[in-house]
Amino acid sequence: MKCVVIGGGPAGRAAAMELAALENDVTILERKFIGGTCLNEGCMVVCGLNDVARFLDEAHKLRDLGVVDLEYSADYRRIAAGVRKTLSRIRHVTERETLDAGVEIIYADAEVSEDRVIAGDDELPYDRLIIATGARPSIPPIEGAEKAITYRNVLDLERIPEKLVIIGGGVIAAEFAGIFSSLGSDVTVVSRSEFLGKLDPLIRDYVMSKLLKDVRILENTSTTTIDEDGAETSAGRIEGLTLLATGQRPNSEFLDGFVELRENGAVKVNERMETSREHVYAAGDVTGGHGTTPVARMEGVVAGLNAAGVERRIDYRYLPYAISLGYDVGFIETGDPEGREAVIPGLAGPGSFWSVLEGKTGLNKVRIQDDGTATAVYSVAPGARLIMPYLSLLMRMGVSMYEFEDFVETHPSTDGVYKLMRFLSRY
Repeated sequence: MKCVVIGGGPAGRAAAMELAALENDVTILERKFIGGTCLNEGCMVVCGLNDVARFLDEAHKLRDLGVVDLEYSADYRRIAAGVRKTLSRIRHVTERETLDAGVEIIYADAEVSEDRVIAGDDELPYDRLIIATGARPSIPPIEGAEKAITYRNVLDLERIPEKLVIIGGGVIAAEFAGIFSSLGSDVTVVSRSEFLGKLDPLIRDYVMSKLLKDVRILENTSTTTIDEDGAETSAGRIEGLTLLATGQRPNSEFLDGFVELRENGAVKVNERMETSREHVYAAGDVTGGHGTTPVARMEGVVAGLNAAGVERRIDYRYLPYAISLGYDVGFIETGDPEGREAVIPGLAGPGSFWSVLEGKTGLNKVRIQDDGTATAVYSVAPGARLIMPYLSLLMRMGVSMYEFEDFVETHPSTDGVYKLMRFLSRY
């Protein structure tokens, strides 16, 4: 069966590799770079910059404690060049892995029609088509918005901005606020509603007071105009380079009239990732979903298997999330407010030992119902993102949190969630 996948990001690659493993003829069409937004502009860029930011924070802390005697400075051009070099290496490995799986890659723009895809000078007929074209920064209708930057060109900066104005109140805004504050920028976040409003209030307050303590955060504040030197807001003028972190817009314009789109431009799909057109599937950010790489991969797998005739349905229960700051902020939230809650501070251990003296070891919170079902788990700790997917799996399997009475942890560890689970399992 001839299968064409438009988009070489996490969703597209996952779909293509599933199809190839089932001995289908698979071609990926990718406009620019394999790996998608996550590898080339998003997650991995944040990882690279955040590693430097965390190192500088630790160096500053240890110097102030008198443990080390050093002077240091950050050269942003070298940081950016190092990030780009690393991304290129990862991209090469990713491309090789895709090709070795039996997937052909064609780098070209794509146009879709009834039974074929046009890619440059090539016309590719298909039996199954999977659309995984991702998303791009959403630019709000603010006067002068074109004078701001987004995550796409943050590596193009020549130096660390003396002052940075971040427009937005979500995860991207929080992560870049933490990074550039640690690099030495005077950072102001302007959020038109509550900052990190979907996060648990207790965890949100910890993030703002401890992890972003040097960041000025203006909530319920609108931005009216942007220029080269700052932004005019309902709270007054704020000087600095402006970075837009105002959400994502699906790359779906070329599909108008081909498949059904939602009001926000997202491709409409069902639980099998099927679109409104027979034998055409979609996955990842172009569907306007949860916006994380693991979910995009999961959707790609479901799309690929269904395209191959293997029945699968998407399961969005108990999804793990994380925010990359000085500590990872990991959480699983079902939206169910019922249950008993327990909270303890983070534990001293690898990555948090020297933070004990400043009272910043993190925070842990869980909520479980009487039958032992967890409805929320939160962890602010150096390794928080590592424990969340395992808890997610246990929750999907229906494991009662009461079974944590028999849990034996490795030591030393900064994971306080298991302590809360054991406490609740007894009481």
